[in-house]
Amino acid sequence: MSKELLGALSSLEEEKGIKKEIIIEALEAALVSAYKRNYGQAQNVDVTFDEKNGDLHVYAVKKVVEEVLDPQLEISLSDALQINRGYELGDDIKFEVTPKNFGRIAAQTAKQVIMQRVREAEREIVFDQYSKYQDELVTGEVERQDTRFVYVDLGNVEAVMGAKDQMPNETYRAQDKIKVYVTKVENASKGPQVFVSRTAPGMLKRLFEQEVPEVYDGTVEIVSIAREAGDRAKVAVRSNNSDIDPVGTTVGPRGQRVQTIVNELHGENMDIVEWNDDDAKYIANALNPAEVVDVIFDKENDRACTVIVPDYQLSLAIGKRGQNARLAARLTGFKIDIKSESEAQELFNDADDQQVDNSVDVEADDGFDEAHYVEELDNDQQAANFEQDN
Repeated sequence: MSKELLGALSSLEEEKGIKKEIIIEALEAALVSAYKRNYGQAQNVDVTFDEKNGDLHVYAVKKVVEEVLDPQLEISLSDALQINRGYELGDDIKFEVTPKNFGRIAAQTAKQVIMQRVREAEREIVFDQYSKYQDELVTGEVERQDTRFVYVDLGNVEAVMGAKDQMPNETYRAQDKIKVYVTKVENASKGPQVFVSRTAPGMLKRLFEQEVPEVYDGTVEIVSIAREAGDRAKVAVRSNNSDIDPVGTTVGPRGQRVQTIVNELHGENMDIVEWNDDDAKYIANALNPAEVVDVIFDKENDRACTVIVPDYQLSLAIGKRGQNARLAARLTGFKIDIKSESEAQELFNDADDQQVDNSVDVEADDGFDEAHYVEELDNDQQAANFEQDN
């Protein structure tokens, strides 16, 4: 059994990449339990495995004490000194107690431990491998699909893509090669679980890094992404080099760079806008392709604003089912209320009229009431005349 075990350990290290030390450590721990279970022993025991010849040794471990209360766990200092003059109180002494028929139990235990450790080690290897790919783009092959997930083979692990991570404009068929974005890697009890997505904004960023060298090397930076997967996305970019146009660089000559990404996402439209540290300009850029006349910020909420656009641009600014305004709000982080010039003018006129009305009301309440004054004067005069007559 010893030679076979050594051979098995060597094979596992070569084929599975599982180090001998890992299995031997687990084997020794399992043999301790097996010894106690099969021989009804309650003492502390230690099992060692000789990596050179494969021999197993079981030792009872006893602590050196002044007064022995439990002979299975303790040994007196006087007895310890008879074994070796160097022992002191608190030291542990090992006594070999290897049973003659322990080999059969060891073989069964070793088989179980090796199988378990192989499974665990494989899980660890896969987890370590794919945890490095979290927030990265990988290529996989569609295996199958059910009501909950699309299952994607990434090589030595099966990833899952939930309904919200699937593109609404795509159909996934077995053996299709697809690019997916790794959103999360969990080391679950049943093994590593890899979650992937095609709708995450991070996927769009990685695609731009692949297609635009300036984005990959940091010359052009993607500041923000707002995306309604499969339909439309807005990407805010800025340049760390004043000589480089971030939008033009990202779009590419005749739009070739961005078109490659649009094709990968099966027709998802892209709006590339320039980020600006001036919030008003940034919001105006985000509402592209609509023109913006003015941006008025809310005095009570510094993350809210009203955007004024020409009357004929109102529907374009809002977009189909409010999509353009919604994406611009997500991109900039502002609550955006869009109004046409005529609508805004009416509101301003109403506000001016309200201010005038309020002014008149104040004057009427606080001003001089002539009719009331005359009435009081008449009453006073009548009282004076009555006194004279009497």
